[in-house]
Amino acid sequence: MLLAIEQGNTNTLFAVHDGADWIAQWRTATEASRTADEYAVWLHQLLQMAGLSLNDLDGCIISTVVPQSLFNLRNLSRRYLHTEPLVVGENADLGIEVRIQKPSEAGADRLVNAIGGFIEYGGPLILVDSGTATTFDVVGEDGGFEGGVIAPGINLSLQALHSAAAKLPRIAIERPAHVIGKDTVGAMQAGVFWGYVGLIEHLIDRIKAEYGRPMTVVATGGVASLFEGATTKIDRFDSDLTIRGLLEIWRRNTNSASK
Repeated sequence: MLLAIEQGNTNTLFAVHDGADWIAQWRTATEASRTADEYAVWLHQLLQMAGLSLNDLDGCIISTVVPQSLFNLRNLSRRYLHTEPLVVGENADLGIEVRIQKPSEAGADRLVNAIGGFIEYGGPLILVDSGTATTFDVVGEDGGFEGGVIAPGINLSLQALHSAAAKLPRIAIERPAHVIGKDTVGAMQAGVFWGYVGLIEHLIDRIKAEYGRPMTVVATGGVASLFEGATTKIDRFDSDLTIRGLLEIWRRNTNSASK
């Protein structure tokens, strides 16, 4: 079985694939100082709850945008799964062309999403990933990564409002019923939520106009579901985009669909 690890700045996803389907997925807060032993204890307990064990896992692929965590994630695979992990950005052949000025600067998560999006939807695509940052990535007709846009994530905007303005409270992200808020919380929710809908719609329009060809827009990421039904600019919502990309990279590098 394959253990796929996708680590963002905020959350880390662990997912298990049995060769046919994803059979388990868990998320934990990203902590750069968490050791391989701590990961193993946490993962062991969750695997047991799913009727699995660490001994069932014989392959591992890692994608992380937190370089200081890679040492411990790699040791988790080596020490407890007894296998050398495939690491996106190091020893993994992605099989796509990266068409930006400095290909090494492309985030592992963005490239994995490009692969996961292309094998499911073809191209060209705009992939909107809503996480710590909100990214808009362009995938060409042949699956190549053609660059995109990076904007602050919606949670960062909420944190900035609370941190920088003494009288503004910390609030949860919600879709408000009205644009015009009748109290401070309502006004903040409207500004952040509908402001981000406007940002998403405007950038999609600008990207399509500049690209000059019809494009499918796919949304993914931790808070993408918030915008479902709030805009017609997004064609698909796909929470499995990243792990689908990781599985495809694993297959391209191992020539095996059974791990």
